[in-house]
Amino acid sequence: MAAALKIEHFNLLDDGECDARIVAAKKLLGKRLCILGHHYQRNEVFKHADFTGDSLKLSQLASKTDAEFIVFCGVHFMAEVADILTDGQRSVILPDLAAGCSMADMANLVKVNKCWAELSEILDPDQMVTPVTYINSAADLKAFCGNHGGIVCTSSNARAVLEWSFARREKVLFFPDQHLGRNTAKNMGIGLDQMIVWDFNKPLGGNTPEAIRAARMILWKGFCSVHQMFQPAHIDNFRSRHPEGKVISHPENALQVCEKSDFVGSTEYILRTVRASQPGDHWLVGTELNLVNRLADEMKPKGVKVEFMSPTVCMCSTMFRTDPQHLAWTLDNLVAGKVVNQIRVPADIARPAKAALELMLEVVD
Repeated sequence: MAAALKIEHFNLLDDGECDARIVAAKKLLGKRLCILGHHYQRNEVFKHADFTGDSLKLSQLASKTDAEFIVFCGVHFMAEVADILTDGQRSVILPDLAAGCSMADMANLVKVNKCWAELSEILDPDQMVTPVTYINSAADLKAFCGNHGGIVCTSSNARAVLEWSFARREKVLFFPDQHLGRNTAKNMGIGLDQMIVWDFNKPLGGNTPEAIRAARMILWKGFCSVHQMFQPAHIDNFRSRHPEGKVISHPENALQVCEKSDFVGSTEYILRTVRASQPGDHWLVGTELNLVNRLADEMKPKGVKVEFMSPTVCMCSTMFRTDPQHLAWTLDNLVAGKVVNQIRVPADIARPAKAALELMLEVVD
């Protein structure tokens, strides 16, 4: 059997040659192949996707496709979710294994287990705390939630998940993104004085036993490296220039940014809202650059202006790792009968992780 084609050769190809290879491979593979493209992907890759969307939408699409090969142009945790929801019955492939997520990496199983053990010194977490992990997390953290009566959430259903969680237990441990947890809880009427931040580098997360007992929301000290770039001053500057303008932000932004925004929601919500606007509208958008630029190009012929919130370029560097060279390499190997960079979640992790994911889908259905 021939060896797999080497990525080093493809790295020497220009984008045009890679495009031609990708188109040819897609034609040869036909219905055996499904390419998923996250909204934050660069245009050179995004244009080749059969389906586009946010991480959950794409994973749900993956679970419904009959394709033998699912090539996920996104990051590692997304490919894991696709593998979990397809029960390992498809070959889920990540074109570049270095495409991770800095936010997801801020919480790992060792740190979360240590947090749970420290909480056990103060209270009974299995009776009092529901662990909730943002879908932007590793599979073993989703499994942790599944094993401890917890659940997964997305940026679009976080409120419904928290309402379910608080109906069962009095506290929530929310990881890895503190901002999504804080913004959602505050909108539910939970006071900031009822929230604490868990710094995983400090004993008891840097909190006193009294603060832990009093808290309703225990927020992991994690954040998105892209969304932390947006500042309230960016919104103030926009409003001074465009008093009639509208501001829309992703809930991974800091509370002060979200409070100054007219609308806050997931990437899908941002797209729906801006696309429904009227000619003459002017938007300031606080989320990843590739999505905003595509949306600006789409809305320009309709007389709608879309502006990126930050004056400096800030794109998701790990999303940006998936380039035409890696996608062409992946597909040419599939044509040659070689599966490269397959993502496979071990069964003992996949089972409880899937339980937490399915519970989320049941709760928000």
